[in-house]
Amino acid sequence: MKSKNNSKSLNWAKHQKRWFGKWHLYLGIIAGAIVAFVGVTGSILVFQDDIDRALNPNLFDVIAQQQKMPVEEIVPLIKKNYPKLKIEYLLLGDVKNPNEAYSIINAKTDEQVFINPYTGKIGGKRIYTSSFIRVVTELHRTLLIPVAGRYICGLASLCLLILTISGLRLWIPKKWKQLKSVLTVRFSGSFKRQNYDWHNSLGFYSSPIVAILSLTGFSITFSTLVIPLLFILSGKSPQGVAALLGAKSAWHAQAVPLPLKDIAAAAKEKMPNAYIGGIAFPADKMGTYRLDMISGNLPKVGKREMLVVDQYTAKTLLNSRQDFPNVGNAYLSWLTPIHYGSFGGRPTQVIAIIAGLIPLALFITGFIIWWPRYKKQKKGKKRKTKEPTPDEQAEAIIIEKETKPAIIKTPLPKLGRYFLINFKSGFKYALIILLISFVMGALYGLPSGIIIQPAVFVVAFSCVMVCLNFICALLSELFNILFLLPFKKGSHKVTRYFALSTAFLVCYVAVYVVLLNTGFEFF
Repeated sequence: MKSKNNSKSLNWAKHQKRWFGKWHLYLGIIAGAIVAFVGVTGSILVFQDDIDRALNPNLFDVIAQQQKMPVEEIVPLIKKNYPKLKIEYLLLGDVKNPNEAYSIINAKTDEQVFINPYTGKIGGKRIYTSSFIRVVTELHRTLLIPVAGRYICGLASLCLLILTISGLRLWIPKKWKQLKSVLTVRFSGSFKRQNYDWHNSLGFYSSPIVAILSLTGFSITFSTLVIPLLFILSGKSPQGVAALLGAKSAWHAQAVPLPLKDIAAAAKEKMPNAYIGGIAFPADKMGTYRLDMISGNLPKVGKREMLVVDQYTAKTLLNSRQDFPNVGNAYLSWLTPIHYGSFGGRPTQVIAIIAGLIPLALFITGFIIWWPRYKKQKKGKKRKTKEPTPDEQAEAIIIEKETKPAIIKTPLPKLGRYFLINFKSGFKYALIILLISFVMGALYGLPSGIIIQPAVFVVAFSCVMVCLNFICALLSELFNILFLLPFKKGSHKVTRYFALSTAFLVCYVAVYVVLLNTGFEFF
């Protein structure tokens, strides 16, 4: 008969907690410092535009006059005044701000030239790669390590997501009555106890936002994996989209480029409710115009869309509003704003700053928890290395024989039945995690009053992670069945992993299709 206390215990397997504990410990040791550094630099970048303008007011700020010149008027004037100035990309920025300058960016020379939007004259120049914000951005994205640094930071984001999930599992108390103690810091306790409480409390309360920032960080870094999966899940061919993005202008010997006013008119015709936020000019005779269009008020930084236009005919070669599925437009408009908290204005930016600093706090408190245990364990190992006497050896053998339990071999269930048992169990877990994902996104946007959009897109980007995990599980199970099980070297743990991953895939993809492919609008 179960006791009263046992009936109030939470039904979680002990071996599962040990497994999560190992992941949490080893990932914290391996990636903790990198995760903390990426988090701190990310917090700085939340207000990157404001910081950059504050540090360089003479470049960004202009004296407001009657009306800013539109792109079709100012570009010919710039070319007339500065014929040697090469225009690769003209950034118009927030055209509603009367005091903000335009800027020309040259990716080859890393030069940024600031243009007065009222006169068309140069207001200043800089090498933008040497600016403070640009250096912080590179530290955040690559650690200033060429090529490999980008992927190190991306994997660090994945580690942070796993650390958050495993930390939540370890946080769950054994009994419901212990819930209050794991949600608060006991200030009357010792330093060791307070440090432990801070680690638990900070990890729990910050987990929704930290998980979202790590998820979006991974999606930004590994966009070459994420974007094709998003399109495949929406029933679109990634190859078709790639062909649209790589479209060329219809050049022939008698072809004459159209004036920019015709290109701007074509853009306004396709998106009459949007304005041009930036324009990339054709690189050669086969090149196209790429116009970055801004519209709407959700997110608050503006809905970003894209047009690719033929330089000779003004024919629209790509219209993201029509050619991209909902989730493709979500990637353009929402992913970066969610990552930096700009989608909801100041409230979500403040939340993002705090969440970016949390990994550093957890790394410090976690290290303080781990280091004494590590030293104690190391001392224990040194004691065990002492050579025992012959009498001690004989006594140890006798004790081992007397206390060693009998090994009872139980037949393993058939593979198919074992898969179904774990699939059902995994489906329950998937529904719980799916609900938690939705709630996390909603909580992030709650202070700004934008709730549904971040919640939906957190589920969408989580679906990509579930798909990538399923691919890993499928490859592991195929290797298990083809090369290990025939030689009785296989593991049913791999089959369990595959069953759980399949359950998550079915659950998430079903919800993804309902939310993003049934005509609902979240923009």
